[in-house]
Amino acid sequence: MKSKDFFTTSEYAKKLGISRVAVFKKIKSGVINAQKMGRNFVIYKKDVENFSNDLFKLAHGWAIFDKKFPDEFYCQNSSVFQDRLIKMENLMIKNEATKNIFSLIVSAAGEIGDNSFAHNLGQWPDTPGIFFGCDLNNKQVILADRGLGVLKTLKRVRPDLKDYKQALKVAFTEIISGRAPESRGNGLKYVKKIISENNIDLLFQSGDAKLQMKGKSQELKITSSADDFHGCLALIHF
Repeated sequence: MKSKDFFTTSEYAKKLGISRVAVFKKIKSGVINAQKMGRNFVIYKKDVENFSNDLFKLAHGWAIFDKKFPDEFYCQNSSVFQDRLIKMENLMIKNEATKNIFSLIVSAAGEIGDNSFAHNLGQWPDTPGIFFGCDLNNKQVILADRGLGVLKTLKRVRPDLKDYKQALKVAFTEIISGRAPESRGNGLKYVKKIISENNIDLLFQSGDAKLQMKGKSQELKITSSADDFHGCLALIHF
């Protein structure tokens, strides 16, 4: 039997890890391109990639330019983040394409999100909280914050660091004392371990630098970025 070339709103909500109501809001605002079929909306599979790109653009626009984004991607505190992380985990367990890798993705996303809250507590430069979105159909998880950034938080214990490239390398490769508040970056080394041992890719930006890792590789590619902002932006692709 030929597979259908569209998703119902319920099916697409499950793939994105959001509610059906949130999908309807995105359709109404034009973020998701949907078509009427009878009395209901459907989302054609050929249009799915457009949403995946838009999801990263939403996170990028907020982290760098403070542009507004839909509330369902906003985690104002760590409790909200943990609740949504559990919801994503449950959806991944039920998803045939992710049920064998869900624990790794959840762990990596959890470490990145926890870093944002733990190291900006009471020190957010402007907007507290993080952006957290997942697109299970395109196998992406995206997180962002408008926090202090890797360089400023690491300089508390490594004042010799001169730029964001150095800070990213230290955050992903060097063990730092666990004495508060010196734990910045230790969770990111665990993220690096997950990436290097599995078919998972990572893009991590902070300040004017970006780090890229390809799955099952120890290589860290750290380069300059056209962006320059005080927070962090991460894309996990699996």
